[in-house]
Amino acid sequence: MPYQPPTHSVERSMRATLGVRTVAGVDEVGRGAWAGPVTVCAAVTGLRRPPEGLTDSKLITPKRRAQLATVLAGWVTSYALGHASPEEIDLFGMTAALRLAAGRALEALPERPDAVILDGKHNYLGDAWTVRTVVKGDQSCVAVAAASVIAKVHRDTAMAELGVEYAPFAFADNAGYPSPVHRGALEEWGPTAHHRLSWSYLDTMPRWQHLKKVRAGVGTGEPDAAAAGEQLGFDF
Repeated sequence: MPYQPPTHSVERSMRATLGVRTVAGVDEVGRGAWAGPVTVCAAVTGLRRPPEGLTDSKLITPKRRAQLATVLAGWVTSYALGHASPEEIDLFGMTAALRLAAGRALEALPERPDAVILDGKHNYLGDAWTVRTVVKGDQSCVAVAAASVIAKVHRDTAMAELGVEYAPFAFADNAGYPSPVHRGALEEWGPTAHHRLSWSYLDTMPRWQHLKKVRAGVGTGEPDAAAAGEQLGFDF
């Protein structure tokens, strides 16, 4: 299938129908990893022509991603990153952790956006923001594609740096995601301080299963931490 560059059509539609001015594209990376944070980038691009080759970060080679990220850092109107730690993921669950990281990214922008284009079909931001979800938005929407590349390169770089300290886990190669080398290191050495301890991979490792964390309410009939926080008005 030939390359189809992302466009500003969703942003233009939101401006026209909602009367908004500043629209941020939001995308995440690290959702399925065993180790490291979940990272969210919020990017505002205006309506300018995007850099050549911009698309979903997963469809670009690592070398080209790094090049594009450097270009994008100076090309976007603004961008900001937000993170939720492994401890926050274990405590609140992934949906609330994504909301936490995305909120941190959006609040860190120099100007609060009027609306958000969110990659995927699930609005994990909730009612605090005016949101339009777009399936495969990281391929079709300029601002989301830019956020995708910036987030991916930033998190991969951070995980590679972490891998210097934890060499057996090969974080520079797997960025904390499942891989044979990563699994082998886990079975031999156990999880590091950067691993998510509520993840099911520990169920298959009897030697380390005692370290697994269970979120409050999971399997107990009680509300989990995120739901309880929402009921109390906490902004995850």
